[in-house]
Amino acid sequence: MRALVVEKSADGTTRAAVEDIDEGRLPVAAVTVRIEYSTLNYKDGLCIGPGAGLVKSYPHVPGVDFAGIVEASEDSRYQPGDAVVLTGWRVGEIHWGGYAQKARVDADWLVPLPEGLTTREAMAVGTAGLTAMLAIMALEDHGLTPDQGEVLVTGATGGVGSVATAILSNLDYEVAAVTGRPEQASYLGNLGAGKLITRDELAETTPKPLERETWAGCIDAVGGAMLARVLGQMKQNSSVAAVGLAGGAELPAKITPFILRGVNLLGINSVTQPFEKRQRAWARIARDLPKDRLEGMIVPATLQDLPRLGAEILKGKVRGRVVVDVNA
Repeated sequence: MRALVVEKSADGTTRAAVEDIDEGRLPVAAVTVRIEYSTLNYKDGLCIGPGAGLVKSYPHVPGVDFAGIVEASEDSRYQPGDAVVLTGWRVGEIHWGGYAQKARVDADWLVPLPEGLTTREAMAVGTAGLTAMLAIMALEDHGLTPDQGEVLVTGATGGVGSVATAILSNLDYEVAAVTGRPEQASYLGNLGAGKLITRDELAETTPKPLERETWAGCIDAVGGAMLARVLGQMKQNSSVAAVGLAGGAELPAKITPFILRGVNLLGINSVTQPFEKRQRAWARIARDLPKDRLEGMIVPATLQDLPRLGAEILKGKVRGRVVVDVNA
């Protein structure tokens, strides 16, 4: 089978290349999946390149996500021919992942592909889209409804932001999209963003403990100073779902929004969600994500493209969702 294999030399440098490898090198696990599609996330860029502490041993096959067909199973929950999707569980980091024509994984990590989604569409969603859906569900669980006002999406041209914008708009929310790439205004408008906010408008903190109440909810993929600034602009009893830290892991924020406006800061972890919640999120994706907008996000790729794309996503140069046909 073909796979993207990352090797690490004695001097610590890494090299990624497509190789033909024996299927017998796959890990020992209950379910063997014939992969049809994978995708590209920020973590994948790290694992293809420097590793950044995510990869524990080499040679390594990255790929945090994959979708495909069960080829063999020692677990009664899955039978040959079942369509499945996998995201998270440190697959592609600690465990060999989806940048190959086959994978062998723990049955607990899989979810049946929901009706209404193809394996290609599932990978246009991937971890990024699952994270976006989990964030929307968390905001809804804390009372967000479309009649309350605008919902802010930061890092909107990225994977999480793109899917979040499309789903929120399809659910009749007013979406304000934050991006450092104003040339992508048309792309964001096609996804359903009603307002474009440049990154510079929110890039710095302010000495004011609170600003004008503006946002009914927020999905934040940036963190850092931008998240701190947004917290001071949230409406009474609103919530921010934090999904990323592209702008930094520090939070230079004041406690004021939490105690004077009752703002909630909700952490979203898509890696180790229980089966029932992952299944519910995927069902919501199949129902609530408009397929025409999903198609507009897709950047097609092959295994050979991944070393280049992995470097580009680390530089913030990848828009939307890369869908990798591992058999092309």
